[in-house]
Amino acid sequence: MTPLPLRSLLLTLAVIITLPLPGSRLSLAAEQSTELPEWLQAHVGTGEGQIALVVLKRARALYRQKVDEGAVENPCYFAMDATRPSTSRGGRLGRRFYIICEADKSFRAISSGYGNGRKLRRANFSNGRRCAKNFSNTEGSNLTAGGVYLTAETRESFKGYYRRSGKRVPFVRAFLPFVGEGDTANAWERAIGGHQAVGLRQRCRYKNADSPYADEEGYVPYGKLVNYTSGRSNGCTTWSPSDAEKIIAAVQDNPTTLYIYPEAGDIDAVAEAVKNRRSPTRSGLYWNATCLKAIGSPKFWPKETLQPIIDEWRDSLPQSPRRPLPICK
Repeated sequence: MTPLPLRSLLLTLAVIITLPLPGSRLSLAAEQSTELPEWLQAHVGTGEGQIALVVLKRARALYRQKVDEGAVENPCYFAMDATRPSTSRGGRLGRRFYIICEADKSFRAISSGYGNGRKLRRANFSNGRRCAKNFSNTEGSNLTAGGVYLTAETRESFKGYYRRSGKRVPFVRAFLPFVGEGDTANAWERAIGGHQAVGLRQRCRYKNADSPYADEEGYVPYGKLVNYTSGRSNGCTTWSPSDAEKIIAAVQDNPTTLYIYPEAGDIDAVAEAVKNRRSPTRSGLYWNATCLKAIGSPKFWPKETLQPIIDEWRDSLPQSPRRPLPICK
């Protein structure tokens, strides 16, 4: 018998130690159903631009499951590893969102944002700029929830005007909603999806009655365009403007799957290993080593715990009427 090449042997061993954790929506049979093709194996790893094996296996199993069910026909599928840092050691944007098209043997790793969370009096579940510590599917938490998603029909919304090349031009941002299952089933309620990491800040309003976006008094919002690529968001997945345009075009009228790692079971298992001073890797668990060192231990906030805290905070806010934007000077 010809011995297996070292890389193939390591990948085989890695499959054994990256089995689905309790709570995962993907069955073991589905995850192990098909061996990875050699071209895709070359992208497996924990280095920059690579995808961890457990993330790829689950994303691939989800995609194949939905194709078999007839839910998707798109030749590409998506994955995200929210345990990775937003920037590399050299300061460049970290790549943790993956676009995989097996039909044409295409693999791309790009930057993306994650949920920033909140810092409230009763609980601090905010995330830093480089690594995410807190995760939840609680409505109003502004946190990322790992698990199973399908892309839905894109919609656009007008955000206001901004200055470009000396002229005031409208900023209309496309939003790609995600439809979840299981722990992520409230993604629609949470308005979770993907969009370019660009928004308007320091907003005011000015008279522009001829604009199709003008209000009843003839005013339109105006602000400064801010790019926060690879930063934090309100729980949505954010991409650079150029990447967002390509992703949204790829799924327009042709939905596909998105798998976001980690799920609640993954988070709890890693946290338990850290608590007991066991190496997650030696325990067959995965978390990006750089971010685990930075955050100490991850935390998943169950809805039963976090929702009452958020609701109490909301109830404590002043019930003053919403004020219109100030007039631009």
